Amino acid sequence: MANTTVGGAKAIHGQNPQYLVETVIRNRIYEANYWKEHCFALTAESLIDKAIELKYIGGVYGNQRPTEFLCLLLKLLQIQPEKEILIEYMQADEFKYLRALAAIYVRMTFRAVEVYELLEPLLKDYRKLRYRDMGGYRLTFIDEFADSLLSEERVCDIIMPRLPKRQVLEENGDIGPRKSRLLDALEGRSDTGSDRARSRSRSQSRSVSRSRNSSQDRGRSRSASPAGSRYVSPSPSHSRSRSRSRSQSVGATSFRSRSRSISPDRMET
Repeated sequence: MANTTVGGAKAIHGQNPQYLVETVIRNRIYEANYWKEHCFALTAESLIDKAIELKYIGGVYGNQRPTEFLCLLLKLLQIQPEKEILIEYMQADEFKYLRALAAIYVRMTFRAVEVYELLEPLLKDYRKLRYRDMGGYRLTFIDEFADSLLSEERVCDIIMPRLPKRQVLEENGDIGPRKSRLLDALEGRSDTGSDRARSRSRSQSRSVSRSRNSSQDRGRSRSASPAGSRYVSPSPSHSRSRSRSRSQSVGATSFRSRSRSISPDRMET
């Protein structure tokens, strides 16, 4: 009973959901200690705690031993939670291994259009993931894992169901064109570049107008300087010397006139 699919489960791709995992790997999962000790009687709610405790993703390692990630994936296929619950798993940004588990389940069980709509946003998630396989541990990222789910035939040692190409779905009108982040970034750079060019042209025009105004002011000041020099008042030293010379000349003429007016008789006495 512990290894059977929940009653009332829907067939996925025309077969039992658990059969999406190959028979050899599925039997090894049933024999694993983690499956027997931790995956018994798990529900869609209690499985979240187990997914949060994951430290790595992957398929089989060592002596063909399944990872805990594969055990929880098979448990999801067995209990078959509702789509709303899987979407909530995908939106849990703080739990990256729960998101990776939900992503591979969506890839295996959802329709092609839903797969592209739900997995393409993960291409913007650049957080690190530990991946364990026959060669040991290695480092990967959530965006690389999502890209492998959309493009590769085998992920985590499990054969993925056939997925039609996105171009075919676009031609049939089932899905809209994909929005490229690189194109948006280039358009944003072009807008900023045009703004910078506009600001530079404005600053250059302002500097040219300022230089023209300053040159005109200088020309006006130079042309006004000779006319103004005509009306410069004489210095006080020059005015004083001129007044003294005038007084001396006046005194000399008066003295001469007085000496002429004296009669010779007076001079003899």
